[in-house]
Amino acid sequence: MSIFHNAHEALKDASFIWWDEMKQVVKDEGVLIFFILVPLLYPLLYSWIYNNETVREVPVVVVDDSHTQLSRQFVRRCDASPDVKILAYAADMDEAKSLLSRQVARGIYYIPSDFETNVNRLQPAVVSVFCDMSLMMAYKAVFQTAQLVTMAMGSEITTKLGGHYTKREEQISARPLNFEEVAIFNPTGGYGSFIIPAVLILIIQQTLVLGIGLSAGTARERNRYRNLIPISRHYNGMFRIVGGKALCYFMIYAVMSAYLVLVVPRLFGFTAIGHWQDLALFLLPFLLDCIFFGMVVSCLVRYRENVMLLMVFVTLPLLFLSGISWPQTSIPGFWQGISWLFPSTFGIRGFVRINEMGGTLADVLPEYHYLWIQMTVYFILACLVYRYQIFQARQSARQRLSEIKAATATD
Repeated sequence: MSIFHNAHEALKDASFIWWDEMKQVVKDEGVLIFFILVPLLYPLLYSWIYNNETVREVPVVVVDDSHTQLSRQFVRRCDASPDVKILAYAADMDEAKSLLSRQVARGIYYIPSDFETNVNRLQPAVVSVFCDMSLMMAYKAVFQTAQLVTMAMGSEITTKLGGHYTKREEQISARPLNFEEVAIFNPTGGYGSFIIPAVLILIIQQTLVLGIGLSAGTARERNRYRNLIPISRHYNGMFRIVGGKALCYFMIYAVMSAYLVLVVPRLFGFTAIGHWQDLALFLLPFLLDCIFFGMVVSCLVRYRENVMLLMVFVTLPLLFLSGISWPQTSIPGFWQGISWLFPSTFGIRGFVRINEMGGTLADVLPEYHYLWIQMTVYFILACLVYRYQIFQARQSARQRLSEIKAATATD
């Protein structure tokens, strides 16, 4: 009977904590913004900005000192490509650099006066490409367009000079070793499909931590921890407190996570080929990990505003350390160790492999196991830090009671 009685008491205490935390979440406007409004609207804004996927019609200015048919053909082909738009012809490089410095144009094609002459002499002809490197997507469009056009024109010139008798001979001479480019996992080659999946996982972590931090800061400011003193008399009480709070956050983010990882990518046409069962099983430890991590962080900062400053500061470094924008093997060992402290590192890697590459849970077992281990560690830390917080509240209550008794005795 004692086992059933203890189980009933544990369920009752955890339900009380869950209900109390749920009421505080609904009443706190700041927590509602981070738990509901930001996860709903921020991914839509981010996805809408990158919905074009690729950069098209990048403005380029041309300096043509050759003024020949071959140079005009080169310019026309570049202008006909989807990535480059010939904005204007400049009289000299000074005028072209002026347009580039004012960002009217993003690149310069300089064709020297001996361009066609060198071709006719069977000597290499050079086209100089000047790119604005401040925007990598624009640089890629300007440089690759010039490269592809020169390769195509070079093949045509080689074919004409070959003296072949059949079309097949001309094709073999132009391309003796052909290749076919196949884009896997990101068929559009777009920036949105590349970066949005990592951002969605990072949004889950950051908003969870921010919301939990604001809620814990409000509890300290209003001294709500004293309400938990009767439940926390034993170590089992800590499990009930942490479990009840975690259940509240998990119920909210089970819905928000489904919206973020299932609805948003399909709404904007991003790559999403993972099975929902694998995603659900993978997100389970990730959400619990983020929740306990947020509870630990919330107890380490004194004021609720400090959580916002801390998480905003680490958002961009966490995106880089996840290995999505820079190869994981090229990240120094020290920084890789720092990245292992955050759930988003393993969450992003596993989610991208499942959702973008079509992997299964078996393909991300290392990340899956790391998340469970990390979750266990942060759960234990959350119990310890909450026990310390409640101990502080108990000490404060005793001190306050002693002051009241002393004041009553004096009267």
